Amino acid sequence: MRHWKRRWDYLGQRSKALSLISLATKAQKTVSGEFCTEKEVKSGAAALVVIANDASDNTKKKFKNMCEFYHVPICFYRDKDTLGHAMGKQFRASLAILDQGFAKGIRESMDAEDNTVA
Repeated sequence: MRHWKRRWDYLGQRSKALSLISLATKAQKTVSGEFCTEKEVKSGAAALVVIANDASDNTKKKFKNMCEFYHVPICFYRDKDTLGHAMGKQFRASLAILDQGFAKGIRESMDAEDNTVA
């Protein structure tokens, strides 16, 4: 627990969105990785898709088109390292939030931080 706090303080990356992503992960309401995220979007279970800003252009385009087709909101947020640390893992370029409540809170906090919400 102290390791996380020191890491986030050091990077200056404390935000409500990251806290909600972390909480949703602990509640098992997230999936990460390109394949699992795609599977949840296509099955209709994804309430929000979050893509790292430093993900490849091909990945961004793929998920943006897929989310438009399946009517799932998509957000582009910070970088792979930050998303991974919020989930307690290493690098994560994409993740899907499965719970509507978490998705609403994350989306609102990202809007407040002035990030790209498509």
